[in-house]
Amino acid sequence: MLIKRSPNGLDVPFSSEITPRAVFESRRHFMKQLAAGTLGSAALLELASREAFAQGVNPKLAGARNPAYSAMDKPTAYKDATSYNNFYEFGTDKSDPAQYAHTLKPRPWTVTIDGEVKKPLTLDLDALLKLAPIEERVYRLRCVEGWSMVIPWMGYSFSEIIKKVEPTGNAKYVEFTSLADKKQMPGVGSRVLEWPYVEGLRLDEARHPLALLTLGMYGETLPNQNGAPVRIVVPWKYGFKSAKSIVRIRFVKDQPRTAWNVAAPQEYGFYSNVNPEVDHPRWSQASERRIGEDSFFTRKRKTLMFNGYNDVASLYTGMDLRKYF
Repeated sequence: MLIKRSPNGLDVPFSSEITPRAVFESRRHFMKQLAAGTLGSAALLELASREAFAQGVNPKLAGARNPAYSAMDKPTAYKDATSYNNFYEFGTDKSDPAQYAHTLKPRPWTVTIDGEVKKPLTLDLDALLKLAPIEERVYRLRCVEGWSMVIPWMGYSFSEIIKKVEPTGNAKYVEFTSLADKKQMPGVGSRVLEWPYVEGLRLDEARHPLALLTLGMYGETLPNQNGAPVRIVVPWKYGFKSAKSIVRIRFVKDQPRTAWNVAAPQEYGFYSNVNPEVDHPRWSQASERRIGEDSFFTRKRKTLMFNGYNDVASLYTGMDLRKYF
């Protein structure tokens, strides 16, 4: 039998093998309640999730796949989807979020939903998880820099939130605000963008069933580097429109001042629909590189209008999508 020894040669566990006191006590409390039969199914899920978060593990998140909203493309490997990211709150390099996002604390978490609504709400993460049935949707994600992924996201249509808060007749747009905490997010100190990160959709866009209030991916809760614990995913738009780590959702009358549109309005329009006919000033948008398909002989893919989600085209009838890019 192989016996591991610590560096000093004694038969004691390595420090990395010692369960933290908080985790141990949480598990002991959980087991006592379980033995007493005092836990319902919801409480079991909540306690299991809290323990997993304390150990730095992404808890499982169950949800049946919705084939009506799932692309047939092969999903990107998990390791690629979680190690190649844009999340400037943790740095501008694609590898920075995976390296530095461990400082983000996804619990406790609340999201305030207010503005031009009849029923403003403040929901914690558990309330968001219970607000509507979780389902899995396999969405293409296209980044403005020319790369793309295919990710099995977990969540439900953002329209479920809209129904709960009942927007007034003054509500024309939805504004999403991300967390901006220098203690948790080292990139917030940079001048690359105005903080906090703000994104927005027109109300009819936000109502479209493809717009996903996202709480997980690959059958688990969201990793920190992918926008934990709650984000929006809008698959027919470029990736920067899908705000991460959301703390406030505001229904407003006027078009929101969004982060990238403020930083470089000539490059990043408010709508930012995937449109292969409208190039970014510094890059062509006609083709894309699918992450994970890195063979020397692999050809780039042709970029599809609206990223292939053509049922959203009716939202833009009569609009000049070169002008409203």
